[in-house]
Amino acid sequence: MVRKANDSHGNRPLRADAQRSIEAIVAAAAQLFAEKGVDATTREIAQRAGVGMGTLYRRFPRRADLVGAVFRSELDTCIAEAERLRRDRPGFEALAEWMQVYVRFLGAKQGLAKAVSTDDPVYIGMYPLFEARLQPAVAALFASAVAEGTVTPDVDAGEILAAVSTLCLSGHGNRPDHAARMVALLIEGLRRRR
Repeated sequence: MVRKANDSHGNRPLRADAQRSIEAIVAAAAQLFAEKGVDATTREIAQRAGVGMGTLYRRFPRRADLVGAVFRSELDTCIAEAERLRRDRPGFEALAEWMQVYVRFLGAKQGLAKAVSTDDPVYIGMYPLFEARLQPAVAALFASAVAEGTVTPDVDAGEILAAVSTLCLSGHGNRPDHAARMVALLIEGLRRRR
């Protein structure tokens, strides 16, 4: 989910073909970052997106610009999924399913978290953006589960995000399903016992 972009001067919306190019580049970069990490080459990204190198660099002059766009796009998708689950599922089920979505979100970001934590100006606003947009979506999921009486009310959305992130980024275990299994334990720990 890539937001509509403006031309390089920010004045008017891009033509439809230019917007499609941006979307293709961001999607290709997201796929390659998931497969190879953030060190995937720009040549590979352009090739997978079906655009020339000039188009890639015109839209994303620096790697940091592209990494930031991928991060924002993936964040938008993660938030949309939280909102969809809250609408379509009972509270506890929605929260538990979303926590596993978040595990996949974090797991697919090989090196992205490290890249975004540098002091590059493109990344400086990422954590506040992440916190300002994702935390309310998770808080709404959690509030639904608390309201139905299925989870303990003595934690908050920030603690849930921190716990899942810590489990996913800890590096313990070499099995791909390790983080999902640890988060499944966390989910069970949140369940309110009757």
